[in-house]
Amino acid sequence: MRPAISEDTILAAVTRDFGHVSAVHRVSPGEESLAFGIRVGGEEFIVRANRSPSGFHKDAYCYQQFGSAALPIPEIVLIGETEDLPYCISRRAAGVTLQDLAPAALPGVTAAVAQAMQAIADAPLPETAGFGPFDSRGVGEHTHWRDFLAAVADPHRYDWSRVNALVSSRWCAEHMSKLQDLLSGCPETRRLVHADFGSNNVLTDGVTITGVIDWSEAMFGDPLYDAANIFFWRPWLACMEAQARFLEDHCPDLSHDALALGCYQLRIGLAQVYECAVAKEIPDLCWAMKRCDEVAAKLRPRTAK
Repeated sequence: MRPAISEDTILAAVTRDFGHVSAVHRVSPGEESLAFGIRVGGEEFIVRANRSPSGFHKDAYCYQQFGSAALPIPEIVLIGETEDLPYCISRRAAGVTLQDLAPAALPGVTAAVAQAMQAIADAPLPETAGFGPFDSRGVGEHTHWRDFLAAVADPHRYDWSRVNALVSSRWCAEHMSKLQDLLSGCPETRRLVHADFGSNNVLTDGVTITGVIDWSEAMFGDPLYDAANIFFWRPWLACMEAQARFLEDHCPDLSHDALALGCYQLRIGLAQVYECAVAKEIPDLCWAMKRCDEVAAKLRPRTAK
């Protein structure tokens, strides 16, 4: 849920901390933050406000550690505070999000999207530690990758009892059991994962990828998780469907990782179900539960003959 704060309040803080704003225009906001574009001193920037500054500091860390020509991450130039909320200013990347790109233009960028995803997986990880979501110092929350995958069943992280009225304990148990069955086959790979890749966090000019943004969910683990995110969301967004088709056509090795790919999709789906149930977003919850059912139906236990 985006924070409730006026544009004037944020602009007053930006003017105080950064300089005179000569132009303002709305951009597509994220689910958790308010965002708009500004011009200061002839340069274009993006301003975002959120309830917590942790994602902004993580964005700054990822720019410094992983940004490159192959992986364009906009620079965070300032992190500040309004009277009520933290905000950040980043340099604006050209183009539009994949989600906003015209469907007819999607086939022309899918190869570039796949290259950007590979650049994420190939990013060096010096002076980092752990698995799963990491903080602004590059330290992951978990000791092992499978610990992160299994954490969706951890009542200290996901209190499924609070959403029993919307998600039955039987439905939950069935899907958790299937997830648990698949964990032993998931590799303990440790590479960079964006974890929310492929739609409104990838910018393009219609030919190249101009920016990969919003690293708040980034983690260390198996980069196949980013492909799983694309496959899970393929029925929801045209840009995800186009990318999924490209991966199916040009990355035949994915078939060798079908069970891990399915496991990751189920993990993504279960987390989405929980978040929707907590927020009481019923239409999205129903879609996510149905999608989990579809993913789970295609999976077979590793012990099956």
